[in-house]
Amino acid sequence: MDMYRSLISWILLLSMAFAISHAAAQNAQAGETDLGQFPGAPEALVKSAVNYEHGEGVSRDYLKAAELYCKAAKMGNADAQYALGWMYANGRGVGKDDGIAAQLFAMAAAQGHQQARTMMRYTQAAPGTSLPLCLLPEQAPVVDAVEDGITLYQQGPINRMVKKLVDRLAPRFQVDPGLAMAVIAVESGFNIRARSPKNAQGLMQLIPATAQRFHVRDAFDAEDNIKGGLAYLQWLLTFFKGDVQLVAAAYNAGEEAVETHRGIPPYPETQAYVQKIVKLYKKTSHPVPTNPARTPLTGTGE
Repeated sequence: MDMYRSLISWILLLSMAFAISHAAAQNAQAGETDLGQFPGAPEALVKSAVNYEHGEGVSRDYLKAAELYCKAAKMGNADAQYALGWMYANGRGVGKDDGIAAQLFAMAAAQGHQQARTMMRYTQAAPGTSLPLCLLPEQAPVVDAVEDGITLYQQGPINRMVKKLVDRLAPRFQVDPGLAMAVIAVESGFNIRARSPKNAQGLMQLIPATAQRFHVRDAFDAEDNIKGGLAYLQWLLTFFKGDVQLVAAAYNAGEEAVETHRGIPPYPETQAYVQKIVKLYKKTSHPVPTNPARTPLTGTGE
């Protein structure tokens, strides 16, 4: 029975792979005239990658296809992220690595890629899983100055995608996007599939109790996770009257610990955590939200 189910699963996965590759080829052919004017555009790279992957007009070359997909993926193209994830999931032109595949599927899924969301059910990134070398910054991560005094790690392909979500969602919760980005940077390093030994999950590392408290359905869905984290930050900012250090301490150790110790708890982990947040987010106080954290977490609500 297990072999039968496994066979069915792989048939479904192969069908999805064919569908996305065929769709990508059709889209690329439809835009051939315009893409010819922009040979560096991610869509043009995807078109070439599809050709190399399937031997359409050129000799089949999985290694070249993976290289082209990776360049487009680094530019934020969801189809390329999905296709490269598929190649890692199947060891096609690259070493088989389900952890890398899971991260790539998560990147594409965060942009609404439906096939990638489906594939996330079949793959999981282990703690510490890195991205492919071609997606990593050319230099070691550095701290860059960002507008209004916030500093964040050098922007990478995931960072930009996450920042776009945070910038859209944070105003609904009356949370400074910079504070949310600092929390994400420290909590998960922008790893959508991050999971801690204490089972904190996703970008903002929500433990199951916190996820349930703020109505998060899927902690590994980037948008759902960020909504839950923002709702918790809104609640903490209200409770601690905008004191950023107390909010950071409570996010790490829980509000009860901060209340019990009447300040930052004497836990080395929490004290180090607060210092990391303060280093990234230069403001010591934050405007107190005018509404408690009762913002509904459903719907798009632009």
